[in-house]
Amino acid sequence: MSRYIKGGTVITDTLPSIVSYGTAVGRMEGEGPLGSCFDYVSEDSGFGENTWEKAESRLQQHAFEQALLRGGIAESDISFVFAGDLLNQCTGSAYSMRNNGLRFIGLYGACSTMAESLCMASVFADNSVGALCAALTSSHFCSAERQFRFPETYGGQRPPTSQWTATASGCAIVGAHSDPPYIRALTVGTIVDMGIKDANNMGAAMAPAAYDTIKTHFENTGTKPEDYDLILTGDLGFVGSEILRDLFLQDGVTLGERYDDCGLMLFDRETQDVHAGGSGCGCSASVLCGHILPGVKSGKLKNVLFAATGALMSTTLVQQGESIPGISHCVHISFE
Repeated sequence: MSRYIKGGTVITDTLPSIVSYGTAVGRMEGEGPLGSCFDYVSEDSGFGENTWEKAESRLQQHAFEQALLRGGIAESDISFVFAGDLLNQCTGSAYSMRNNGLRFIGLYGACSTMAESLCMASVFADNSVGALCAALTSSHFCSAERQFRFPETYGGQRPPTSQWTATASGCAIVGAHSDPPYIRALTVGTIVDMGIKDANNMGAAMAPAAYDTIKTHFENTGTKPEDYDLILTGDLGFVGSEILRDLFLQDGVTLGERYDDCGLMLFDRETQDVHAGGSGCGCSASVLCGHILPGVKSGKLKNVLFAATGALMSTTLVQQGESIPGISHCVHISFE
C-alpha cells in the first residue's frame, strides 16, 4: 500500500516498475540532440492527417503503440490509461483512445501532465488496482500555437523568453514490481502564482512551482540534491532554469551539474530556432521515455528526480489580464 507522508508526498511500498516505454516525435525533434533516442520520428508534422489536432492524436497513438511493442504487451493487458495534452477538453488524448475500448482517465496539468499521469499510474500499480497502467501525454506545436497564441501561418514575432512547443509524445507503462526502473516516491505539487502575466514567458511562471515541489520533496523524504544523479525539470527552458537555480541558491543549495531541464535537452538552441528552449506536454514526456528511462534501466542513472512543470493558463483569462498559475509534480525513479 502506498504511504502518505505529508505535504503531498507518497512513498510506494512495493516499488512498482516502469515495465515499458515508447516515444514518437516530429521531424524537428528528431533533428535535435536526442533524435536517435526516439522510437518513431515523423517526416512531417501532419502524421498523415489533414488537421493539426488529428495529427496530435495520431502522434500519441504512435507513442502508445511503441510502448506496447517494446514490452511485448497486448493492448487488452492495459487496465487504465492516464492521458492528457494541451488541447481544450484533452481532445488530443480522448480522440487517440476513443476506438480501443480501454479504461480512460483524462488529465490536465498543462506541461506537467507527464509527471501527473505517472503519479497516478504509480499509485494504482502500488495498490494493485489493475495490472498495467499507461501514463501518456503529447503536445503538437501547430495545435498548441493555434489554441494559445496565433495560427502558425500568422507569422507573429516571438520574444526571446518564448519557448517552442514540442511535437512529441511519450508513454510509460507501470506495473507490479519486476525490473528497473522503479518508482520509489512522488510529490504532488501545489499551485504557485507569482503574478507573471506574460504568456510568452512560461519559464518564469513555472519556476517557483518547481522550486516549491522539489524543496518539499527533499524535506518530506529527508533527501538532498546529492542523493540524485539527475534532477530533471520539464520544461522551464533557459529562463525558468536560471530562476530555479537562483531560488535554491537563496537557500544555500547549489543544484550544479546534476540539474537539467527537458526544454534545454530536446533542442539545440544554437542551431534550432527555439528561443528559450522547448515546452509542451510532449517535451518532458519524450525526453523521459526516450532518453532518461533507458539510462535508469541500464543502471547508468541510479536515482532520478523527475519534476515536470506546467503553466495552468487560459487564453481567455490571460486576455482578461489574469496572471499565470504554475504547477509541478515530481517522481523519484530509481535503478535500485
